[in-house]
Amino acid sequence: MTVEKTDKQPRKIHRWILLLVIVPVSCAATFFIPLLKPIMPHIQLPPEPVYPHVGHDPLFNLGGQGFYITNTMVSVWIAMLIVILIAWNIRKQLKAGKMVLTGVSGAVATLLEGFYAMTESTAGKWAKKIFPWFATIFLLVLFVNLQELVPLPDAVGYLHESDHGYPKQELLGGLFETIVQPDAEHADEEMHGGYSLVPYWRIASTDLNFTASLAIISVVMTQVIGMQALGGGYLTKYWNGKDIAKAWRKPRLGNPMDFILALVKWLAGILEIIAEIAKILSFTFRLFGVIFAGSVLLFFVGSMTGGLGQSGVVLLELLFGPLQALVFGMLTMMFMAMATVSHDHGHEEAHH
Repeated sequence: MTVEKTDKQPRKIHRWILLLVIVPVSCAATFFIPLLKPIMPHIQLPPEPVYPHVGHDPLFNLGGQGFYITNTMVSVWIAMLIVILIAWNIRKQLKAGKMVLTGVSGAVATLLEGFYAMTESTAGKWAKKIFPWFATIFLLVLFVNLQELVPLPDAVGYLHESDHGYPKQELLGGLFETIVQPDAEHADEEMHGGYSLVPYWRIASTDLNFTASLAIISVVMTQVIGMQALGGGYLTKYWNGKDIAKAWRKPRLGNPMDFILALVKWLAGILEIIAEIAKILSFTFRLFGVIFAGSVLLFFVGSMTGGLGQSGVVLLELLFGPLQALVFGMLTMMFMAMATVSHDHGHEEAHH
């Protein structure tokens, strides 16, 4: 009986905490936010620096190009911090001798355990090399995408003058500033300049730099693992001139079909190079397109209906964010596993 009471008590506390969070947020979304007349934020692809005076004080210069801390970097750092804290908590629970991990860390550990079993069944003995890339990409993209469910990204930042801006308004005696939708009679003010918001925090998956970087890492490490598994023979996948040279040396080209097949293999290698470049583009724009479209939809619905109207879109993002992380990680794992199999002996498994 004592054990049951101690198990139920925290659950009751969690319910009250959840209720205390939901009620004020719902009231704010219903009554307070519409009074501010939500507007459609300015949408652009490049990330913005997290501090004003763009162009005057870069973090450092390289080859005449200034580099800044951008708002999408903040999103990546937050995701990395979450992953580190989860890893630390798992290690702490294991050192304490717990047989069953609990909390978010326990859920993540269980998920990764299933992913490792999947990787081992696909890649065999190469699972230990492939799984860290699979797990790292999955967790990083997952916690980056889940930040879209938090109300702070794209909503808190600094105001700067802009040609596509709106008038600004002071809140709480000038402690805060916001931009407001002008009345119908002053709607032309938008065309004559105003202020726009540069957020301190923006989802990294809406930045092509982030998605392209992950895509390049995935494809390059696939080639590295292929070289480790098959040695120099892996490169014949892209450039196989040996069969052409062999057929060319034969008197009168020997059997003409041998030369034709060798030429087809060589052309197939060129197509493999194009396919690897296509993988980078596919990885980059699949993740970017889904998350960027979701952000634009959140902006659009929020500007029309306020925070409460975004609830349905948030549920979609709750589905698509983890799904895109899983797709990115799974494809990386599958391509790496395929790279460990000799293309000359397709019937041989990687772990043989």
